[in-house]
Amino acid sequence: MGSGFIGEFVGTAVLLLLGTGVNANATLARSKGQGGDWTVITSAWGFAVLFGVLTAVSLGAPGHINPAVTIGMAIASNEFSHVGPYILAQLLGAMVGSGLAWLAYLPHWALTDDPAAKLGIFSTIPAIRNLPANFVSELIGTLALLFVIVAIGSKLVALPSYLGPMIVAFLVWGVGLSLGGSTGYAINPARDLGPRIMHAILPIPGKGGSDWAYAWVPVGGPIAGGVIAILIARALGMI
Repeated sequence: MGSGFIGEFVGTAVLLLLGTGVNANATLARSKGQGGDWTVITSAWGFAVLFGVLTAVSLGAPGHINPAVTIGMAIASNEFSHVGPYILAQLLGAMVGSGLAWLAYLPHWALTDDPAAKLGIFSTIPAIRNLPANFVSELIGTLALLFVIVAIGSKLVALPSYLGPMIVAFLVWGVGLSLGGSTGYAINPARDLGPRIMHAILPIPGKGGSDWAYAWVPVGGPIAGGVIAILIARALGMI
C-alpha cells in the first residue's frame, strides 16, 4: 500500500471519528452535548474536514477523503489510476472512524431509545423522504462543493497552499449551513456508506434497520454532482 492509500484511509478515519462523534455527542442520552443544534453539528463537521485533509496530506495523500472528489479530480486531470485504491481507502477509513466514535460513546447507546436517532448518528436521513428530490439535493450540494474546490485551486485565485484545507473546511461548513437541511448533506459517498455498514454490523442496542433502501441516494447524488461540477468548470475554462 502506498502513501496515498494510507493517507486517504487515515484522513477519512479522522473525518468520520470527529463527524460521527459530534452527531453522537448531540444526540445520545446523557451526553454532555445532548441537544446540540445544527450550528454545532455543521461547525464540527467543518473542523472534521480540516483535520482529516491535513492528516491525509501529512501522510502523502492528496487529501480528497471523499470519493466524489477523487472521481472529479480524476476527470479533471484525465488520470484514473488512483481512483479505485483511494475510494477503497476512504470507505475503510470511514468504517474505522465511525466505529471509534461508537466506542467512545459506548455506555450511551443503551440509554437512547430512538432507533432513527441512532441511525442518524452514522448516516444521513432526509427531513422529507422523497428519493428523487433527496438525490437532487445531494447532487446540488456536491456540485457546489466540487465547483468551488476547483475555484479555490485556480491559478487566478492564487491562494497559498497552506490555506487550501482551511478554505475547503469553511466551504463544507457553508454547504452544511445553506444546503444541508434537506438530507443532512452527505456530499461524500464514503461518509454515508462506511458508517451505514458499521451501523448494520455493530452490536448497538435497539438500533433498528440501516435503511438500505435510501443508501443509494447519498452515494449516487454526490458522485453525479461532482462529475457535473467538473464538466461545468471545464466548459467555463476553469480547468
